[in-house]
Amino acid sequence: MPESPEVDALAAFLRDTLRGAQVGDTDLAEFRALKTRDRPLTQVSGHVVAEVRRYGKHIALLTDGPVLVISFGRAGWATWAAGSGAPADPTAEAPPVIATLDFPGRGVLALTDAGQWLSLGLSVVDEPADVPAIAKLGPDPTAEDWSRADLERVLGTRRKQVKALLQEQESLAGIGNAYSDEILFTARISPLAHAADLTPDDRGRLYDAIRSVLGEAFADRRGVPPDRQKAEKVASMRVHGRTGEPCPQCGGEVADVPGSKGAAQYCPQCQTGGVPQPV
Repeated sequence: MPESPEVDALAAFLRDTLRGAQVGDTDLAEFRALKTRDRPLTQVSGHVVAEVRRYGKHIALLTDGPVLVISFGRAGWATWAAGSGAPADPTAEAPPVIATLDFPGRGVLALTDAGQWLSLGLSVVDEPADVPAIAKLGPDPTAEDWSRADLERVLGTRRKQVKALLQEQESLAGIGNAYSDEILFTARISPLAHAADLTPDDRGRLYDAIRSVLGEAFADRRGVPPDRQKAEKVASMRVHGRTGEPCPQCGGEVADVPGSKGAAQYCPQCQTGGVPQPV
């Protein structure tokens, strides 16, 4: 799943590449991806891209007419081919192309989805906030003015597992499964701990971890081409996706988070004092 560091880097790439470009032909291969059925993708054709902005894990292409919002969901992504023609699939396993936008004289943007179920969403709107998922977004924890008090408002006394809370887009925008694992590992907090049970010291470490993990990821992904973003993200993970490998901190064995079916990981030694977490 692309999360805010990767989506931010993609937004910067598209900003540099597409600002001032006119949208040419569009093609929608999977009609289910279009969330605004009364406003087809073709409505952006002929308009000039004025700006590209990130909202959590969404990107908005603002033109001199309508706005195209791209919601990547669990497995959506984008590829770019300079010049003319659709981006070539580098392997037989390349994800299917859901939609393409041609920018004459510059290249072709292809939007893909690698998931078993379609998660990529496209919306043609007047304003980004017209997309419900953007309108409901919580604060961005990478914003300069996001403070410890803001995190306290998110945590409160809620009886919700902190990992799930970190991924709740209405509370914090942009964090997904992988970075929530990395944040909790850095903070030395169990992924199954409830927000209400966190001590003041836990909360302080959590705030620092959110800022440091995301800050480092934003810096590391900046300037990386879109087709290399996934590989760079995977290579940077310390516990996420590392089941059975030695913990880089203590040397213990990284384990799957109980109940996650192998989709999330933690270090029992560092995060739960060596006590495996019950399901």
